[in-house]
Amino acid sequence: MPDVGDDEIVTWWGLVIEGYQATQDLLLAEISGRLGLAAGPFDILLRLLRSPGHRLPMTRLAKEAALSSGGFTKVADRMTDAGLIRREPSETDRRVTHAVLTDHGLDMAQRARKVTAEVLRERVLEPLGEKRSTELADAMRTLRATNGVPE
Repeated sequence: MPDVGDDEIVTWWGLVIEGYQATQDLLLAEISGRLGLAAGPFDILLRLLRSPGHRLPMTRLAKEAALSSGGFTKVADRMTDAGLIRREPSETDRRVTHAVLTDHGLDMAQRARKVTAEVLRERVLEPLGEKRSTELADAMRTLRATNGVPE
């Protein structure tokens, strides 16, 4: 175990949080300004975009988006009303309902991914460089796995 003082390790962690929060705030402001998307729908669209068939079970999506069941239902209702997603019953388990991107949702998700990539290139990749950005991603992947969040 490295010999790091209490104050130093707490300061390190504070810097991680502050750096993440500042970058995330800029990203969400760009997404809102350019696409009119709030944080919840933005996150859900990107998760569905990266999922096979652009679909996920609603309960899994709520958990991954760190929303309560009721909170997720409200966001999903607004996204359905906006034509971004539709609900589909599972073909194999009648207890499961999937959220699925509509054509409009797929277009919006692809546009959100493009804006996200632009912001991250400017705010992360440019100041850190490719090597340090990759090391940061690897470090966060390690922390995610070590602290119980599955891949």
